Amino acid sequence: MILSRLIHIVISRITRGWRRHEKLIASILITLSLVGLGGCKNLPTPLSQNGDIIHITLWHGINPPPNRDIFQSLVDKFNQTHRKIQVEALYIGQPDQQMPKILTSVVGGSPPDLLWYSPMLAGQLSELQAIKPLENWLNKSPLKAEIDPALFESMELNGHTWSIPLGTNNTGIFYRPSLFKAAGIKKLPETWSEFKQTAIALTKDKNQDGRIDQHGLLLSLGKGEWVVFTWLPFMFSAGGELVESAGNSLPSIPRIDNPGAIAALQLWQDILKTGSAILSAPERGYELDNFIAGKVAMQITGPWTLAQLQQSGIDYGVLPIPTLKRPAAVVGGENLYLMKTTPQREQAASEFLEYVLSEKFQTAWALGTGYLPINLKSRQSPTYQAFVEKNPILRVFLEQMKSARSRPIIPGYSRLSENLGRAIEATLLGRRPEDALKESQQRLDLIFDTSHRSPTISNRSIFSRTVHPSQLSTPHSRSTSAPNPNGDNVP
Repeated sequence: MILSRLIHIVISRITRGWRRHEKLIASILITLSLVGLGGCKNLPTPLSQNGDIIHITLWHGINPPPNRDIFQSLVDKFNQTHRKIQVEALYIGQPDQQMPKILTSVVGGSPPDLLWYSPMLAGQLSELQAIKPLENWLNKSPLKAEIDPALFESMELNGHTWSIPLGTNNTGIFYRPSLFKAAGIKKLPETWSEFKQTAIALTKDKNQDGRIDQHGLLLSLGKGEWVVFTWLPFMFSAGGELVESAGNSLPSIPRIDNPGAIAALQLWQDILKTGSAILSAPERGYELDNFIAGKVAMQITGPWTLAQLQQSGIDYGVLPIPTLKRPAAVVGGENLYLMKTTPQREQAASEFLEYVLSEKFQTAWALGTGYLPINLKSRQSPTYQAFVEKNPILRVFLEQMKSARSRPIIPGYSRLSENLGRAIEATLLGRRPEDALKESQQRLDLIFDTSHRSPTISNRSIFSRTVHPSQLSTPHSRSTSAPNPNGDNVP
């Protein structure tokens, strides 16, 4: 009976809101069977109304544990001041663990009231008709004017607002000032050409044994989201875009074989060819071991690394992403979704969303975790400004938010990212950028039904790609003494 009912729900939901091929239905049913329908009984479910108190459930994957503790303390403060609304925050694992639970709860009709996840999930959840549009609520709130304008790109799709940001960050070029001084470098690089020359000047054979023991730069090898996240600012700086408008109110579609993408891949490949950069271990480009040891003088990462660097005792600085045509950065962090439940529960959950957007919440969250506040008043507050004075490197990331872009939140983003990652990896291993991007674009053209401008899913669910600790964000130190954004999900 349970199996029959779930199959009926899946098919009816898909035929109403997700108009895809039979293979998609099979894919989701396979996902459900792998999770185990019996496991649905073990999933946390929203608590029922008890008297005048409405109990709201929030699923999240916040990491590291100290960040989770800070979030729980802020939830507790909300509960203390909202006697008729009680929020229960439940940690349900990291992204690859969360997706089967989220999908099962949606098709089974028992979702949480609120969901923490990457903003790039919005396209899939909206097609499943699982989340509530937020524009009517947000347009009436004075808090909308306090949200960093750069973040709306990660919130909006097809005329609707689908989520609100919990926190944000971006990447910069971390460097070792002592190594710059030893190389006689007095001016920090600002352009791509200066960046290449600086990397060359920092590359040294210190002991004259014929082998380089200090490289100018570490580049991330792999095809995962972390690699895409750290490479994208260069593409945006070169004028590239990941998607193009289909017009006539049709969804945007991936177009990664563009001149900006070719230029950005060529830059990374050129730096490698000079011998001034080394590649990370596959999918481990977030690790700082070589940077801390002085084996590389520059590395692309974000403010979540400050705690680890402070604990290491080394000297370090941060410079903005070098530019070609325009300044650029890419937004990292996670958002909150309002799931479709009942009007009363949705109204109660929206009060918690308003609390999250507030100056008070954002300041406390930023000071405790190292995320950048999404609330502009919070950034300007004396409390946060004092924090920045103690951590002046944050000014680079705050300034870059003025030119920051979001990754697309279109349905099928995971497939776009996966194929772009393949092109980046192939280029770093020696393939011509044009050829690598062309091949990846051809795969995307097969995945996305270009006649209807929508993703056609073949053998795997669109939810199947494992997201790395970073983008969503990156792996982090467990210390909370300094900035340390993002949970174990990529920026």
